[in-house]
Parts: sequence; structure tokens; C-alpha cells
Amino acid sequence: MAAPLLEVGELRAWYGRAQVLHGVSLSVGEGEVVALMGRNGAGKSTTMKAIAGLIPRRSGTVRFDGRDVSALASHRIARLGLGWVPEDRRVFTELTVLENLEVGRQPPRPGAPAWTVEALFRLFPNLAAMPDRAGGRMSGGEQQMLTVARTLMGNPRLVMLDEPSEGVAPVIVEQMARTVGEMKRQGLSVLLSEQNLHFARQVADRAVVLEKGEVRFSGTMAALDADEPLRRACLGV
Repeated sequence: MAAPLLEVGELRAWYGRAQVLHGVSLSVGEGEVVALMGRNGAGKSTTMKAIAGLIPRRSGTVRFDGRDVSALASHRIARLGLGWVPEDRRVFTELTVLENLEVGRQPPRPGAPAWTVEALFRLFPNLAAMPDRAGGRMSGGEQQMLTVARTLMGNPRLVMLDEPSEGVAPVIVEQMARTVGEMKRQGLSVLLSEQNLHFARQVADRAVVLEKGEVRFSGTMAALDADEPLRRACLGV
């Protein structure tokens, strides 16, 4: 079997003196969608930030595309083709949709889909209808789409999506599910942080369930569905 595109081993992370992650291990293969699941405070966002090099105090190994990136600065990790879409939708509020997309533009990279503004407008028709609208004049769901589209303009090989279904209207949730499906069809790998089990069932191949910064489950979505005690204990469903 081919080596995973992303491989995380015994990842630990601290905020100040408080340890938040306790040996998290996971992997994402080429063209695979993996859902990182758990309640609020389980460590999902912290795991993504630690992978991206955004938490100064961390230990363990992160290998991306066969390279150890554990000690690299976050901007160097991003330049290797690892994209991150944060939960808080950090759009540039004074810039238009088109200008936000230009900020994210990077050259095409081997092994990654090459995204253009035209392709992204087909993927996000809402954005196509408002190319000159300022980011600050968009709804939360529209800003979510713009943040994803701006990340894809960097032509990443893997995208980390932090809570893509959180706090947006059901119609936007369904559109985000279609977007993740299209990413996978294009050959993009996706690690998504998610509490919504229905959303994860729609898009993910596998799930990794966290509780208090530790991995409680790693396996297929079918196996997670079959483990009702685990779902009740860690996901509340």
C-alpha cells in the first residue's frame, strides 16, 4: 500500500502549561476524506493547528507527502501544499470576493488539482453571483464558501476543514457536502473537523474520534455507525 499523504504520530500539544493533546495519531491517504470527530473541547481544532505548525509547544511527528514537517514553521508547511480552512472564516472584510481569491493564489503544484476562479465559481455559484461584493457584506455561509475557495486557490494537495457545517443554514451545509465530494473527485485529500454525524456520513471514508485530546476510535464510518455506545459516549448521538 502507498504511504499516507498525511501521517501524524503521537501528537501532543500544550497551551501554556495545560496539555491539550495526548498522543494523537491519524493518517489521511491520497484522495481520502477523514472526519476528525468529537464534542466541543475534544481537541479537534487543536489537532489541526498543531499539524499546521500553529501551536508553538508541541511534540510528536507530522509527515506530509513523505517529508517530516514536525519542526517547520506554519508558512513553510502551507507552501508544501497543506491548506487550512479555520472555523472562524477569516475573510478580508474590506476586499471583494475576487480580491480575496487573488490573495490565496499560488502556482499549480504536481499531484494537486489546479483550481481557477472560473472552476471555483462553478463550484460555488453563490460567489459567482457576487464577485465584487466586499467580504464584510456577506452572510456567514457565504463567507464560509469564500474561505474554502480562497484556500483552494492555493492548489493544495490536502485541505483541513475546521467545522465546515457549524453555524450555517441547512442549504449551505448541503452545498458544503457537495463541495467536499467534488474535492475528493478531483483527487484532493481532506481532513475535516466535524460534530455533525450526518454531514460526516455523507462525505467521509473514515473517522477518528477524539475525547479529551485522546483518540477513542479510528476506523470506517460503517464501524462508527455500528458502535452505538461509543457514539453516545463521545458524540452524544
